Amino acid sequence: MDIASLTADQQAALQQYTAVTDQATSDAIPILQRAQWNVNIAVTRFFDGEPTEDPVAAAAAQLPPPQDIRRQETLLNGFASPRSSTSSGRRVRIEPAPRVVPQPESQVTTQVPLVLAIFFAPFSLVYSLFAKSFRLLGWLFPFLPRAWGRVTASNINTPASQRSASGRRPLNPRDTAARFIREFEEEYGSHTLPFFESGYAQAFDLAKKNLQFLMVVLVSPEHDETSSFIKDTLLAPEVVEFVRNPENNIILWAGNVQDSEAYQVSAALSCTKFPFTGLIVHTPQVSSTAMGIAARVAGPTTPQQYIAKLRQAMQQHTEPLNRVRSQRAEQQATRNIREQQNSAYERSLAADREKARKKKEEAERKAREEKEALEREQAIERYAQNLAQWRKWRAASIRSEPSPEEKDIVRISLRMPNAERVVRKFAADAHIEELYAFVECYDILQSEEGAQEKVEEPKDFEHEYKFQLVSPMPREVYELKTGGTIKERIGRSGNLIVERTDLEDEEDEDEE
Repeated sequence: MDIASLTADQQAALQQYTAVTDQATSDAIPILQRAQWNVNIAVTRFFDGEPTEDPVAAAAAQLPPPQDIRRQETLLNGFASPRSSTSSGRRVRIEPAPRVVPQPESQVTTQVPLVLAIFFAPFSLVYSLFAKSFRLLGWLFPFLPRAWGRVTASNINTPASQRSASGRRPLNPRDTAARFIREFEEEYGSHTLPFFESGYAQAFDLAKKNLQFLMVVLVSPEHDETSSFIKDTLLAPEVVEFVRNPENNIILWAGNVQDSEAYQVSAALSCTKFPFTGLIVHTPQVSSTAMGIAARVAGPTTPQQYIAKLRQAMQQHTEPLNRVRSQRAEQQATRNIREQQNSAYERSLAADREKARKKKEEAERKAREEKEALEREQAIERYAQNLAQWRKWRAASIRSEPSPEEKDIVRISLRMPNAERVVRKFAADAHIEELYAFVECYDILQSEEGAQEKVEEPKDFEHEYKFQLVSPMPREVYELKTGGTIKERIGRSGNLIVERTDLEDEEDEDEE
């Protein structure tokens, strides 16, 4: 079925079901369809198995075939081999194996009737107040809880038989398995049996996932044959070697029926005689998720018969398990190929994205550089326009050269940057900035049209003189920021050199 043809609710149910069971989509969709797309029912059928045969046909198959009244029973017919019975054409019915999840007795809660709850409400209120006050006293006086613990410690040391009716304290599945293994070693000594150190449900799920055989051993200390079965059969070297052989793929789980979990397992497996051994295996011929009981061994058995029964049951289910393993291997290989393809696609997509990102960044960088270059050109052009306007404006405000009749004057000889010698007279009270402005606007002053042109001072423009006046002998720089008049700074006359300061900035920019 195409997943795209499913509704949104069905796709959500399929995703939730596969997340819990880790089952392939092709196997999960039929189970969900049979469960009317109910995830809870589908998950329950996945773990407990579901019948695939028609109930009427199954009931008819269980009926004995019509017997020939003329047939005479012989010794050979009485001891017919199982192989002859299977060759008669009837299908052997495999009993499903349930998945048991025990609930600790400490977590079992019962709902109190409403009448009793109302009747005992005042007592529960008084008890809660007393408990809170006792907790407060324990917090104020820390020695009280320790003293109470010493008084009640005698209850811990009482025999186990006095603590509960069954004589065993209820524990969680992992601790129950550890207690069974410890008691087994204390009773029968050290051994090499690979007991599964967790609960039955965990062993059941592991065997189902890995397509292994789950060997369940249930013992009852109240039966006389338990000790002889363990010593003579279960701990026999050939049985231990058979269980530990990796080729057999056996998970060994054992329990004492006095424990809650083992008792529930024995009831679920319809165990009526101890010691009991059940071989549980995945049964793909019944359902893609079913687990069935392949063999039952109850009561005392010799090691040879014990191994023969288990091996015969395993041989009957080896071929179906191998088919399922090959199917899973193919599915895993297909999944790996798909993951590799997806990974390669993701890497290619990431490389394309990286190339696109670099290309975009390069385009943005070029656009940014072009924009900055354009802004610099516009700034330079705008500065040049403002500078030209300022020079015209300043040239119009420079006082003209004093006449020969004026006595209080200063005679300045200037050597321009182009090596031209200029001699001019200035008023003695003229500011030193007047001399700088004359040098800045010299070319405009030489032009009669530029000197007579009237312009306004440019707005938002701060002019900066990019030269300095220096006397050669001895060398002295007449900086503009020092201020003062020309006569105060230079004297009655002076021989000055115009040195440009913007050339140094240009050289520094070239070096950078």
